[in-house]
Amino acid sequence: MENRKVRIALTKGRIEDKAVELLERIGYDVFELRNKGRKLILSIPGEDIEVVLAKAADVITYVEHGVCDLGVVGKDTIMEHGGRFFEVLDLGFGKCKFALAVKKGNNFYDGYGVKTVATKYPEVTRNFFESKGIDVDIVKIEGSVELAPLVGLSDGIVDIVETGTTLKENGLEVFEDVAPISARLIVNTVSMKLKQERVTEIVKLITAQLPQ
Repeated sequence: MENRKVRIALTKGRIEDKAVELLERIGYDVFELRNKGRKLILSIPGEDIEVVLAKAADVITYVEHGVCDLGVVGKDTIMEHGGRFFEVLDLGFGKCKFALAVKKGNNFYDGYGVKTVATKYPEVTRNFFESKGIDVDIVKIEGSVELAPLVGLSDGIVDIVETGTTLKENGLEVFEDVAPISARLIVNTVSMKLKQERVTEIVKLITAQLPQ
């Protein structure tokens, strides 16, 4: 008989809040999720579902290694980290984009030298410029990536842009869109087979709550 217990990993923060709203719309009791305190593993009463709260990259790790059957994570994390899992749904929330930004009025592609790009997302950046057949030097930044062009470290940045306010306040502007981002539902490859009935049931319930 199929083991029906399912564990779902949610990315902590804004995606978590939206995912909990989605689970509530399905009809699940999310009281424990809304009143979690410091707990990181929570139950949905009356259901065979456990919810694990984790950082975005760890959601992918937990799903990939099969300790969680499903996960809710941003497309940005999927693009940067990759992994072996099924990406089954675009959940439509957590919308923003990857963009190439430069100092206001600059043309990133002017001149002949190899350009330098600062970013927290080297894989996304590398793949973007490789798809255009352009060589760039990539500098990985951990903190405020907007600083890099201002202090002369880079010609531009690739970063997540939501409203563009932070760019504007620092004299930068979007030069080119790289890729749209939103929250995605991912499923462990083995769970899709061993728990197919239960996983499919949950995916259908979630799908029914998404805008058509």
